[in-house]
Amino acid sequence: MIDLKGKRALVTGGSRGIGAATALLLAECGADVGIGYRNREKDAEEVVRQIASLGVRGFAQAADIGTVAGTELLFARAARELGGLDLFVGNAGIWPFDDVPIGEMDDERWHTTMRVNMDSMFTTTRAAVRAMSSHGRIVLVSSTAGQRGEAGHSDYAASRGAMISFVKSVAVELAPRDITVNSVAPGWVDTEMAAASLEGDGRARIERTIPLGRVASARDIAGPIVFLCSDLARHITGEVVNVNGGSVLCG
Repeated sequence: MIDLKGKRALVTGGSRGIGAATALLLAECGADVGIGYRNREKDAEEVVRQIASLGVRGFAQAADIGTVAGTELLFARAARELGGLDLFVGNAGIWPFDDVPIGEMDDERWHTTMRVNMDSMFTTTRAAVRAMSSHGRIVLVSSTAGQRGEAGHSDYAASRGAMISFVKSVAVELAPRDITVNSVAPGWVDTEMAAASLEGDGRARIERTIPLGRVASARDIAGPIVFLCSDLARHITGEVVNVNGGSVLCG
């Protein structure tokens, strides 16, 4: 039922995990898809190969979107390859693995997390709005941590909480152009980012905290993102869609 033929999409953090799954699902629905990535060139090339095998256009561009120059590089490539933009999925980000109490957190960790997660959110969304046609769709990937916090990861939780406020603000600004802006908030997802936490008895321990009793796959998250990119969601804006098996409901 989701037909995105003729739509032009850009996904950041698209070389692996949720970003790669989203890029491929967008392509399955008929969209042309570009992906941004930081340094996983072979993985990005494989995603583009799979996109092209679905009969749509695809490209990958390496860029540090935590900087204005990197963002401009990525969006200039999108303009050349796609001729415009209808859909933007902001998925790039980091989750520092080590638990660090706020009293012990150094400036480097805080500023790195903010640059990668928040500065990139700002620069890429700004660029997307400038490039996007009316009736566009913006989806930013947040986290349950942005809603209920995460001890030992206050930097990450703060960056994702800021994203939620950002989404609500920009949704109101862009409504007159019929551009919807939403966020998808995953919980635990079986990706490389979470691999260390899922080792050993980690998976079983985590699954006990999830009412549905399982860790999500990347495609479990991609589905709601693509839904929000479609006309089925044309009257949804400024929302946070929780895709976490109910874990955000638990303490």
